[in-house]
Amino acid sequence: MELHDENPFKVKSVANAAFKIDKLPYPIIGKTLAEMEQIDGLGKSIASKVWALTQTNTISELSELLAQTPPGIVEMMRIKGLGPKKVIVIWKELGIESVGELYYACNENRLIEAKGFGLKTQEEIRKTIEFNMASDGRFLYAGIEHFTEDLHRKLKAEFKTEMVFITGQYRRRCEIIDSLDILIIAELTGSVPQAMEILGLKPEFVTANSIDCITDAGIKIKLIFCSSADMGWQMILNTGSKSHTDELALKLVNVDVAYKSEPEIYSLAGMPYIEPELREGLNEFELAATNKIPDLLAYGDLKGTLHNHSTWSDGVHTLEEMALFCRDELNLNYLGICDHSKSAFYANGLNEVRVAAQQREIDGLNKMLAPFHIFKGIESDILYDGSLDYPDDVLETFDFVVASIHSILNMNEEKATERLIKAIENPFTTILGHPTGRLLLSRSGYPIDHRKVIDACAANQVIIEINSNPLRLDLDWRWHQYAIEKGILLSVNPDAHRKEGFYDMRYGTLIARKGGLSKLNCLNAMNKEQVQEIFNRRKRS
Repeated sequence: MELHDENPFKVKSVANAAFKIDKLPYPIIGKTLAEMEQIDGLGKSIASKVWALTQTNTISELSELLAQTPPGIVEMMRIKGLGPKKVIVIWKELGIESVGELYYACNENRLIEAKGFGLKTQEEIRKTIEFNMASDGRFLYAGIEHFTEDLHRKLKAEFKTEMVFITGQYRRRCEIIDSLDILIIAELTGSVPQAMEILGLKPEFVTANSIDCITDAGIKIKLIFCSSADMGWQMILNTGSKSHTDELALKLVNVDVAYKSEPEIYSLAGMPYIEPELREGLNEFELAATNKIPDLLAYGDLKGTLHNHSTWSDGVHTLEEMALFCRDELNLNYLGICDHSKSAFYANGLNEVRVAAQQREIDGLNKMLAPFHIFKGIESDILYDGSLDYPDDVLETFDFVVASIHSILNMNEEKATERLIKAIENPFTTILGHPTGRLLLSRSGYPIDHRKVIDACAANQVIIEINSNPLRLDLDWRWHQYAIEKGILLSVNPDAHRKEGFYDMRYGTLIARKGGLSKLNCLNAMNKEQVQEIFNRRKRS
């Protein structure tokens, strides 16, 4: 009722009735309607609601209110520290309708300026959401990384050996981790389960050569033990997906793999070494058969960063601070600034006057920071009809335009695809930003026909973003190869809203490797002059 701005007196009467019923010395479920009407603090109106609830397990007014409320808002009400007043601000003023979107907003620092919120409240909400996400037993790669590396160190100390290896989904750099697989070159003795309990791993199932454990946070862990003779094959067996290892096994029938390393085993199968990220059972064997396994992109290959935000819109640090951090701390050669466009009112989007003012600041900074260079960009909202925010005379003032969808996400595949393709066909679009709008473990994103969207990018020479935020990692790695085959450049963009956000490019690089991207197909692995020429060529065309 509070969410929908009902009469405060009615809200209070319901709350008081709930309090009275909770304090009754007997269960109200067995009372008649007449008896309920006589209970102090209820009255006829509330009593009829309670009677309906006991008879039908629902209240008609509640059902009507729920029908008007997005399910994500109801879920949000369960977050500790979020009462109706705060949820109203989140919903009505910030336009956030799911817990996943709220979590992303916390990471973008969008809550601190809203009425009734502050940095401390935002941080408490973020931590609560992270805890709830973890309780489902599935984790973002970035969310489990620190725990995994710490556990790795502890296990090496426990077994007094360096022969402890993280395998499985984590080694393949999957975006979502369901369980951690760890290979230990040691004997599984009777004392091991107890030692694992001391480390916070609760054994659930023990076999002759493995222990399945779980942590208090719900992380599933499988410890596999083997001899040094079996190490190479066990590394392969416990790293690759089942389809990958099954196909490889067929190529190794009657082949002795004892004491062989991973590269040696692949060689025995008649193929080059396949990097762990590629071992998904998709097209890696076809690539290997034609000697086309790519030389995968490395984090050190990146020479600049594109698609970032500053205090001009919803960023935390100034444009100068962002630029200096890139130059002095990350040793990058260029920065692309892409603050939000004017339709993104929730993110303090730039109107035309502020666009011109920011571009003047960029001109001054480029003189001061040379040879480091700031490219003038914008993250232009793709409007519902597929057009870009701003008229053409404003769009042409930017060096490049990242076109992204941020609003009206409830679309079917046909509408979403049509909307993206129209934006792609706009001559001012340089890069397509986070193509599906997904938030991993939180929001699936709008459905699109990936082939049609990628084909449109190829036809219009539009670059596709790999958004490196660990919640997005969008374009999905399963479509990287198709885009590469079509001759499309991909760009590993952090979408940084603060200096620390630039480090997300590492996650973007990991997922780009998983998709088979090399530096030859990556825009920001190119030098400043090459990027400038690509931007200029796009503008000329």
